[in-house]
Amino acid sequence: MDTDKSPAKVMVVDDTPVNLKLLEQILSRIGYRVLAYSRGRDAVEAARKDPPDIILLDIMMPGMDGYQVCREIKEIEHLREIPVIFISALEDTQNKVTAFSAGGVDYITKPFQIEEVSARVKTHLELSRQKHELRNNYKKLKELEFMRDSLVHMIVHDMRSPLMTMSGYLELVRMQTALPDKLSSYLAKIGSSIDMLMDMINSLLDISKMEAGKMELDLASCEICQLVKEVYGQFEELAARRTLELQLPENEIVITCDRQLIKRVMGNLISNALKFTGEETGEISISVKKSSGMVRVSVADNGYGISPEYLDKIFDKFAQVQIRKEHKRNSTGLGLTFCKLAVEAHGGEIGVSSELNKGSEFWFTLPLSAPGVSSNRNL
Repeated sequence: MDTDKSPAKVMVVDDTPVNLKLLEQILSRIGYRVLAYSRGRDAVEAARKDPPDIILLDIMMPGMDGYQVCREIKEIEHLREIPVIFISALEDTQNKVTAFSAGGVDYITKPFQIEEVSARVKTHLELSRQKHELRNNYKKLKELEFMRDSLVHMIVHDMRSPLMTMSGYLELVRMQTALPDKLSSYLAKIGSSIDMLMDMINSLLDISKMEAGKMELDLASCEICQLVKEVYGQFEELAARRTLELQLPENEIVITCDRQLIKRVMGNLISNALKFTGEETGEISISVKKSSGMVRVSVADNGYGISPEYLDKIFDKFAQVQIRKEHKRNSTGLGLTFCKLAVEAHGGEIGVSSELNKGSEFWFTLPLSAPGVSSNRNL
């Protein structure tokens, strides 16, 4: 549809000269530019060369009827969004259903009222204009989003070098003898902060690769229970006074996956559970189950829980969740976004169930095998 101030182009197709003339007069008087045709084939060819903003279409016409005209128009790429209003003497429900199935947006029964035709044309022109504007705005938004992501990617990529330099010099300082305890403590905290920044940078770069389909999976056979045990062992000391429980099946479960990526997924989920459970009363349960050609891994806790309105966006980049018990918002950062993309790249699913003040369960599933998939597969 034209977005400038020129009058809207209304194509009228009717093999009855009286109806064609009447519609042309009605619409011209309102201020529309009318393109009148008595044959369906002529109308399709004219629309192909000079697309109208809306089409008023009779059904019963010789040669090519209205249904055929509408279907053919909807098959042409640059015409398919044009609204088609059928105007016909056929009143039965089946003809109306057929008209809508062919791609029509409205149906006016003859003999028609001038006010009705005017109102419906005006309504569908406005709806078409709004759809066009919405598509343009969406396109602009996607372009801005791409520019933002490209800028963020460039910045974080450039941050990695100075952080690695800082880490190297910090290690040289640590190698000096007889450092005061207080200074050693400060250096340890600096080192921890550098490691956190590096983890964030690596996660963001990996997410960008996954979203662009450029991340490679290093697929190999993996015993999932052993992998979970390894990750569990890394967090045992960090659990402090929380209870950390492991529930594994007796038999081994071998899957095909990128071992390092799935370890990072597990680490993120356990780290989140520790972050959002009380140190004195926290209980975290990690379980593995096999069912219907899939393995299900879950991390459940009895922490603060997540409000229902935040569950749908918990895996979004930089998502924020409300922790009502502490009356503050907490960012889930990039960890859960990474988890979602990594699991889905393996052909699995990830999800969460939660209840305020009762805890959350994050889970993911992975196929036991990946037939036809080779190592180093591009996402």
